Amino acid sequence: MFFKLGVIILTCNLYLHIVLSAVSSEVSVSLSTDPKFSAPIANVTAAVGREAILTCQVIDLGSYKVAWLRVDTQTILTIQNNVITKNHRVGISFTEKRTWQLRLKDIRESDKGWYMCQINTDPMKSQVGYLDVVVPPDILDYPTSTDMVVREGSNVTLKCAATGSPTPNITWRREGGEKIMLHSGSDVTVEGATLNIPRVDRLHMGSYLCIASNGVPPTVSKRITLIVHFPPMISVANQLVGAYEGQQIKLECHSEAYPKSINYWTKEKGDIVPQGGKFEPVLIDNAYKVVMRLNIKSVSQSDFGSYRCVAKNSLGDTDGTIKLYKIPRGEMNALDFHEGRRKGKHKKGNNFIESNDVSDGEAENSSKRKELIISESNGDSYEYTSQGNENFSHLYVVVFSAAFVICTSRKLLK
Repeated sequence: MFFKLGVIILTCNLYLHIVLSAVSSEVSVSLSTDPKFSAPIANVTAAVGREAILTCQVIDLGSYKVAWLRVDTQTILTIQNNVITKNHRVGISFTEKRTWQLRLKDIRESDKGWYMCQINTDPMKSQVGYLDVVVPPDILDYPTSTDMVVREGSNVTLKCAATGSPTPNITWRREGGEKIMLHSGSDVTVEGATLNIPRVDRLHMGSYLCIASNGVPPTVSKRITLIVHFPPMISVANQLVGAYEGQQIKLECHSEAYPKSINYWTKEKGDIVPQGGKFEPVLIDNAYKVVMRLNIKSVSQSDFGSYRCVAKNSLGDTDGTIKLYKIPRGEMNALDFHEGRRKGKHKKGNNFIESNDVSDGEAENSSKRKELIISESNGDSYEYTSQGNENFSHLYVVVFSAAFVICTSRKLLK
């Protein structure tokens, strides 16, 4: 009887334990809170080659797990703190099961897209964030223009092609900062992938910079050199130069040509003026411009006559002529002298005729100032009377053109 009672009590206790355990388990499950996201995933912008971090914040995770996926490919990247993908650039970090960070190293443009943070609840909970990958500009070798050689008068188009994200803006400027001259006007910079220069001339010659920028450093540029070919051109400022025997004189021409020209001087009979002795030819280069100078150290009677400055290149040749004429020493006093330097200025209406300078000691009676008075005029010839303390003289000025004047004088007795 006692044995049967003990079995009954043991059976009741066991049943009660099972019931209480079941109730406790039900209460525990009913009291637990489902996990949820505490903040949305912030979109991230990263440059190629840098690291991007997408952050997912979860609270009350409990025994559930967090995973990261690539949305467009449905690729599972990580689960909890384990990296699933074989992509070695993918990493995961977390803090106290609250913040889960997906790390992508050495970002590539192909990494751009949507990424999902997922909790394995039933039903599943998830949210997404976008990774934007920006790419600094890069100028393509093709179809970007290379250095160009053109004839003067041709139409020229310079091209610049660049990649990048966002799409780069293209700006043109000249390397030296000069304005870009176009038919529509001129400006320091020109926007656009092409630079059209109609009827190019020598002033367009030089280096142009194609600059690509999109707000992602660094900005890049490419230099394109435009070379303009044209035949020689010579200009002569003074075609008539007067000198007296023994004077040092300088003849000068200005030449422009490209390819660069061969430059030299000849005399009347075509003989090339030699280097050395009393003759000293000098060339001063400045890009396609050349200043040709012929220094004659001490002019003698045989040096008077015509001199030709010659320029030649593969496209042609040209020359200019300068006539060196003799001024008798005794007639130098006909013009205005002051402290050994002459600066005569004679006026007819609003036109002035200026004389050349003469060095100290070369002028006679230099300390005496003379007054030139118009005594009579005849067509394009003007007769001046020079009055001083010692004598009278007449100065005849013959105007051949607006630019060149020949002066002669003769002394008269008092």
